[in-house]
Amino acid sequence: MTGPEVIASYVKRLPAKPGVYRMYGKDGDILYVGKAKSLKNRVSNYAKGVGHNNRIALMISLTRSMEFVVTETETEALLLEANLIKRLKPRFNVILRDDKSFPYILIRTDHPAPQIRKHRGAHKAKGMYFGPFASAGAVNATLNTLQKAFLLRTCTDSVYEGRTRPCMLYQIKRCAGPCVDQIKPDAYSELVGEAEAFLRGRSNALREGLSSQMAQASENLDFEAAAKLRDRIRAIASVTTEQGINPEGVEEADIVGLAQEAGKSCVQVFFYRAGQNWGNQSFFPKHEAESEPSEILAAFLAQFYDARPAPALIMTSHKVEDAELIGEALTLRAARKVTVMMPQRGEKKKLVERTRTNAREALGRRLSESATQVKLLKGVAKVFKLDEPPTRIEVYDNSHIQGTNALGAMIVAGPEGFTKTHYRRFNMKGDDAATNDDFAMMAAMLRRRFSRMLKERDEGAPVPDLVLIDGGKGQLSAVMGVMEELGITDVPIAAIAKGPERDAGREAFYVPGEAPFKLPMNDPVLYYLQRLRDEAHRFAIGGHRAKRQKAIRENPLDTIPGIGPSRKKALLAHFGSAKAVERAALADLEGVEGVSAAMAKRIHEWFQQ
Repeated sequence: MTGPEVIASYVKRLPAKPGVYRMYGKDGDILYVGKAKSLKNRVSNYAKGVGHNNRIALMISLTRSMEFVVTETETEALLLEANLIKRLKPRFNVILRDDKSFPYILIRTDHPAPQIRKHRGAHKAKGMYFGPFASAGAVNATLNTLQKAFLLRTCTDSVYEGRTRPCMLYQIKRCAGPCVDQIKPDAYSELVGEAEAFLRGRSNALREGLSSQMAQASENLDFEAAAKLRDRIRAIASVTTEQGINPEGVEEADIVGLAQEAGKSCVQVFFYRAGQNWGNQSFFPKHEAESEPSEILAAFLAQFYDARPAPALIMTSHKVEDAELIGEALTLRAARKVTVMMPQRGEKKKLVERTRTNAREALGRRLSESATQVKLLKGVAKVFKLDEPPTRIEVYDNSHIQGTNALGAMIVAGPEGFTKTHYRRFNMKGDDAATNDDFAMMAAMLRRRFSRMLKERDEGAPVPDLVLIDGGKGQLSAVMGVMEELGITDVPIAAIAKGPERDAGREAFYVPGEAPFKLPMNDPVLYYLQRLRDEAHRFAIGGHRAKRQKAIRENPLDTIPGIGPSRKKALLAHFGSAKAVERAALADLEGVEGVSAAMAKRIHEWFQQ
């Protein structure tokens, strides 16, 4: 059956109720996720097969099956749709690709002396969260000023509990010193309340109150207290002036501007909180070239706020498809009123236009970088005699110290640059981990990667257009042996060997069946391949160091079955160290209080093995 016929076969059994539908291709690949106020009406419209733009028409023609979820309300359908799009990443949907978590400022309230710090991730700690900020730099700058203005502690609880005298931050007037009773608890609580008031946008009232206190201190001839209050007022003023454009009448809002060019889009978001500009971020959603601004922004907003709180006001540069519905869904999730609107005049209109200008400039830079990237990939194809410029390059490296804490790494690059969500690390185990043989380690890593690819290839597992190995002839031979063993003949492979004395620019390249060759020192393709190799090395080294640090922290006694905290304490008290326990004779182990003969034998045999 054709696509419209397949879709029409579902119509009779569908209810006229809200819900979410999924469209699948012939291999079971997900094509599209959509929501509908009436599933029956929406799917009937697809079944007609006419009156659609080229993108929708192609999607309909490729459809071979559908799935449906009926929901109670259209709002519930919208929330489910956003969740499924983020998880399944369908081909024909607009997809938000850069979905990292944003940093916040957290004032913890689960301690007698609340701590102020930067926070990223789930809001699990008890306290007050302020944000989001566009970057860690914006948070650090604000925290720096907040320390001057409100003197709240930033140290950890363990450091706080261990202090016997004031730290340097107290000396330079960045902390009130609650850890050593330099400030009374009630007075410190007042500072916390003032910081909260400031971060909630009540800075003018706060400054007026502090000015009154400063004047009173001066009248009382308490010039030291007046000077401290003066410094705090200056710090508060610096935040409100240094944060950039702080418009009147915009206390809490996200400004969302869209720019389009050459079938690509950039969405720029400016964050305004407490009447201050807390920074901006650019996003480049994936979508079909024909996608309309209203559709792109609707999909962006639904996915962007799926895992983060929405502000009271969201202002957009274009009309948003189902803006009222999106506002209702975000209101439901935030448990307060959220409005999505496109300003028509005044200060808010200017803010949106400024945001759109930033989006346009960011998109221009991105397109310029993409053009350069395409040119480099064409050069890579020429160097390694590929039929087409590669869209997925996998680069492999490994790291160890004399065979210990061995770890392999894979990075991925393509037309969009480095694809960090596809990076992988391989823990070398067994014989692979206890070896100085780089060839064997590289072979083991590639065997695991491509064995899995063979199993999942029919399910759409990514296949590289080029595999680049950090190494020389030996590593390449080891990898080619693995490929021959697995029967893989359609993946081009090359190796990049460091030059004499590890001199950058004198690298030699190895390709199966050909003599080694070098590229000219000033060749941009050489620089590009060096960057790929260096990124793989950085990723491998980082993983290796983390693994080594974890091994250093681990106690060998923790790995022995049946050894709990009390027995471990008794063993360490008796022998002094885990290494001494490892070397102890069976009779010595039996002499430890609380360790039975059977347990002593188990410990002895564990270390002997």
